[in-house]
Amino acid sequence: MRARDLMTTPVVTVTAGTTAKHAAEVLTEHGFTALPVVDDDDRLIGIVTEADLIRDRFPLDIRSGGKPGARPKPVSTVGEAMTTPAIGMSAGADLAEVGKALLDGKIRAMPIVDGSRVIGILTRGDFVRAFARGDAAIAADVRHRLAVFGGSGRWTVEVDDGVVRIGDAFDDDTDRHVAKVIAEAIPGVVQAEVTYQEDDR
Repeated sequence: MRARDLMTTPVVTVTAGTTAKHAAEVLTEHGFTALPVVDDDDRLIGIVTEADLIRDRFPLDIRSGGKPGARPKPVSTVGEAMTTPAIGMSAGADLAEVGKALLDGKIRAMPIVDGSRVIGILTRGDFVRAFARGDAAIAADVRHRLAVFGGSGRWTVEVDDGVVRIGDAFDDDTDRHVAKVIAEAIPGVVQAEVTYQEDDR
């Protein structure tokens, strides 16, 4: 699977001049954890996260027993809070590579770019939602895509906990390999097995 298969598009973005409060409102409204920051041409210049926006936002409560000291002035704009430069990956990037980048970089969201222009975003949550897809939805997608590839009535499809078992009425190794690739490119598929299933009719 590729980033384009799972990314959210169109993507909600902010600019460096967006107020920190408005960015926080956007994150809350959409349930996001991060927002790409773009310039006037929609080119990626940074990323702002929940952590960036709440840093130094709340003073120490004197009731906690500590001595409140001087604290940095909270940021007022996204430009003051964002991480820059930010990395992005292309829509054609392998999902495995995007997931590895999210985990290795300890980041929650990856902007998807065409050149430097932001066209989508992929989050850890997107990966979890794809993994959690129900068997019935997965089976319907597999059947549809196989029908487009090899015609309807040729394939039998069963899905159990994300594992797809496909029966092929034709004895063709090449087509079975293609069917396996097609199935494993569908969100939520853990593994696909394709076997020759002789038609008894």
